Amino acid sequence: MGKTLVKTDFNFPGQKSVYHGKVRDVYNIDDDKMVMIATDRISAFDVILPKGIPFKGQVLNQIAARFLDATADIVPNWKMATPDPMVTVGLKCEGFRVEMIIRGYLTGSAWREYKAGNRVLCGVQLPDGMKEDQKFPSPIVTPSTKADTGHDENISKEEIIKQGLVGKEDYELMEKYTKELFARGTEIATSHGLILVDTKYEFGKRDGKIYLIDEIHTPDSSRYFYANTYKELFNAGKPQKQLSKEFVRQWLIENGFMGQTGQKVPEMTDEYVDSVSDRYIELYEQIIGEKFVKEEHDDLESRIEKNITAFLSK
Repeated sequence: MGKTLVKTDFNFPGQKSVYHGKVRDVYNIDDDKMVMIATDRISAFDVILPKGIPFKGQVLNQIAARFLDATADIVPNWKMATPDPMVTVGLKCEGFRVEMIIRGYLTGSAWREYKAGNRVLCGVQLPDGMKEDQKFPSPIVTPSTKADTGHDENISKEEIIKQGLVGKEDYELMEKYTKELFARGTEIATSHGLILVDTKYEFGKRDGKIYLIDEIHTPDSSRYFYANTYKELFNAGKPQKQLSKEFVRQWLIENGFMGQTGQKVPEMTDEYVDSVSDRYIELYEQIIGEKFVKEEHDDLESRIEKNITAFLSK
């Protein structure tokens, strides 16, 4: 099993604060720039799992950077540079307290809700008689609140505006961007033999302008199916072959863990951890269409600190 980066504790020039998220560590530089380090931590059901996944941070950071560049004509984004394979430096924006989730297919948590009898998701009416992994007539936007700790909660557009979480004009622009980004992501996925099933986007504001922030179209924020087996598996009522973090969630569910009180995370053997790493690399190669190059990772902390410090001192 390769070495992993699961914790950072740097002190960069101009550093004002640091935020340790579930997967990323974000350093505030002079209240102007953000240094986002994609660690090898992995979370599911809003719980950080006990072991890191080798190369996961590099995979996520490099996919996100590629897609930020590929969608910059749709919406301005926060990215300035990627000084290290696991790091993106960008503009500091004031993040909105909602995540914009868009779904093209009925799967994952939406399917679990549907199977339980719910026909309204985030204010969106769902038709009766749908099957797991079925394509929606057109993609649906199902936002959630963004929690610092614990679970994010589903919420409707109307509630978001009523509670003042986001103003009507800003929300409608974010919704427009969400649909356009999903369309672009779908187009790119199709060209690589994949289906972009669902994903989430985060937005922030800087100087009165809305920016796309955080990651985009990675296996942590998105779900992909293989296009060539979709129809056959769907018609047979079999699970889709997919490239996303959903396979980790399914493994946890099968082993009696869904993040609920009293439940224990199953043992993550070295073999299991390596298999998860292989799946992340597989997704990278599928969606980017290039061989994944494993960067030197004997001393990740030193490499990252050196690269970030060199960039900030320019």
